[in-house]
Amino acid sequence: MSKDEIIAALQAEIAEKDARIAAQDAAFEQLQFRLAQLERLIFGAKSEKFRSAQDGDPEQLELFATGLEDRVAAPQKEHVSYSRDKPSKPHPGRQPLPGHLPVEEIVIEPEEDVTGMVRIGEEVTDTLDYQAASLKIIRRIRPKYAHPSGEGVVIGQLPERPLPKCIAEAGLLTEIIIAKFVDHLPFYRQVQRFQRDFKLEVAESTINDWFVAVCTLMHPLYEALQRSVVGVDYLQVDESPLKVLDQDKPGSTHLGYQWVYHAPTLHRVLFQYRKGRGSHGLKETLGEFRGHVQCDGWSAYEKMVKDRKDIRLLGCVAHARRKYFDAKKQDARANEVLEIIQRIYAAERELRHSPDGDIIGQRRKELQPLFDEWKRWMDANANAILPKSGLGAAVTYTQHQWGKLTGILEDERFLLDNNLIENAIRPMALGRKNYLFAGSHAGAQRIAMMYSFLGSCKMCGVNPTEWLKSTLEKLPSWPVNRLEELLPRPS
Repeated sequence: MSKDEIIAALQAEIAEKDARIAAQDAAFEQLQFRLAQLERLIFGAKSEKFRSAQDGDPEQLELFATGLEDRVAAPQKEHVSYSRDKPSKPHPGRQPLPGHLPVEEIVIEPEEDVTGMVRIGEEVTDTLDYQAASLKIIRRIRPKYAHPSGEGVVIGQLPERPLPKCIAEAGLLTEIIIAKFVDHLPFYRQVQRFQRDFKLEVAESTINDWFVAVCTLMHPLYEALQRSVVGVDYLQVDESPLKVLDQDKPGSTHLGYQWVYHAPTLHRVLFQYRKGRGSHGLKETLGEFRGHVQCDGWSAYEKMVKDRKDIRLLGCVAHARRKYFDAKKQDARANEVLEIIQRIYAAERELRHSPDGDIIGQRRKELQPLFDEWKRWMDANANAILPKSGLGAAVTYTQHQWGKLTGILEDERFLLDNNLIENAIRPMALGRKNYLFAGSHAGAQRIAMMYSFLGSCKMCGVNPTEWLKSTLEKLPSWPVNRLEELLPRPS
């Protein structure tokens, strides 16, 4: 072998090793990024608040940072004398108590004998106390009367109740449901509370039977809610996992999904349980839907609209932003995009709070240049970023979603993100930490029904306890063709 051939072979071997080292470095960087994400999920703060360089560095200084003594000068003492204006506005004092609360007045007379004294005024001191909820027995007594002629017996008619053969009235049923789905108190803990506070023995299975009966009663209303939500032309969609006991495999759980549909124009939300995360449930629910669907980049949404020309997907700025936020500790260049997105949100807030006008035109004027700046940054930096790094994944995601993200600017109704729907999912995420899993697939769907009603109450600013109690009292005799009138509406 000649000298030139040996050199060429060595150069080829070096090039091969360099390529292998570069691939290993990229894989190592990706593993470091994934490890940092897992550590943040387990130990870190969940907040994604970002501060730009102009707002100051949000990172905490290292306790034993080198060179710190050079940057921090020793404190020097000096005497400062100045005058300042005294605040003209006095301290507002304690916040006034709500006027709708009941008041129990207690008059405290002096211990001294006040005979012959003149009352010149009084001092009033208001405090707050708590009175525990109470159970009571409603005993309906119906006298029976017989006709003198023996023609029969006359007796008063019992009023309609949510569950005719159940001892639980609407108030108790409401308390049980609100305690579980709003206050995240599983049924077995409510059983313990009834025993502790009221000396009432009630089986968990009995409470569960009451809940099943309530869901059966409310199912037509749930169908009316579904029709109203999917009947609009702009929806936000997201999904969240839920463990369900698998009847076919005792002791194991099945990972199902709660699909959530939010109609921003109606302030209503619909939960639907599906056994999987595929597009079958989407196609079934949105079979008659026509319009825009705002979602993340999950492939099921693409499959749903593959053969549908009457549905257009919109992106979510918050989902894209999250990927840059996760990558910023690994690559400081992510901060440049986070600053652009921060300005996009600031401009959107100004438009939303401005007087009514041409919001669509103003949006394009104010936000389009910022989206263009974001696009220029990606075009300029994409080739210099490792595709498998955290920042590379963020850029790739954004590029794939770009047409959907810019579609947000086409209508004033379209929101920048799906944060409202994630807020609707949050109570379910808190609740499943307490009850851990659903007992069956049917039980998971009943959970979806209740989160739909109570989530809609939250969206509309309606008190869920008052709405549910009133609805349970009305439903037994309410006309089927007027069910939508019972759905929560913005207050």
